[in-house]
Amino acid sequence: MSAAAPALSGAAYPQAVLFDLDGTLLDSAPDMLAVANRMRADRGLPPMPMAPLRAQVSKGSRAMLGAAFPDVDPVQRDGWVQEFLDLYEAELGLHGAPFDGVEAMLAALEAAGSPWGIVTNKPEYLARKLMPLLGWETRCAVLIGGDTLSVRKPDPLPLTTAAHRIGVEPAHCIYVGDDERDIVAARAAGMPSVVALWGYRLDHDDPLAWQGDAMIESPSELIGAGAWPATR
Repeated sequence: MSAAAPALSGAAYPQAVLFDLDGTLLDSAPDMLAVANRMRADRGLPPMPMAPLRAQVSKGSRAMLGAAFPDVDPVQRDGWVQEFLDLYEAELGLHGAPFDGVEAMLAALEAAGSPWGIVTNKPEYLARKLMPLLGWETRCAVLIGGDTLSVRKPDPLPLTTAAHRIGVEPAHCIYVGDDERDIVAARAAGMPSVVALWGYRLDHDDPLAWQGDAMIESPSELIGAGAWPATR
């Protein structure tokens, strides 16, 4: 299924594209599951399945800890966030990989001369450590993490900052993300948005209600210029 705003024939690639990371470019859920199960094993608990954790990956470490330890008091779980991040650093890139079609999509943007970058709520140091593991360290034109600025998504500042760093006005850039916060941030930034339907969502999430400018089922659909929403 594609499109809340159908692309016009003869449409060009956008001037620049910014992406969320986890659940949009990268299927990092296998790494996160390895972390959760290491923590569960340390606490005498059996491994958990992928499904309940996968739905929470885009929501961040606290949400994933909630899925891994639903019976633990949230205040206590908050004290485990740094442990989760430290273990994740050790598991970084060992199990996950870019979603099918992502590499071809990025190559198509590069061939068209459209720079691309990443705006994620993941801590910047972890996102930067991933770049060479993926071969993206020289390809990614800008990277903004969740702690790069004083605010994070759904605040629009990370998106507008990233656009300005690569020399493109927000209205001429497109943001692609799999979480409602991504689309809210893009709208507030005056940036057209694409809902990545291949990403991580809770059962009750309704991506239609997010009112993105396009809804795309697979990264492969974005290889052609015609699938991208028009910029203003």
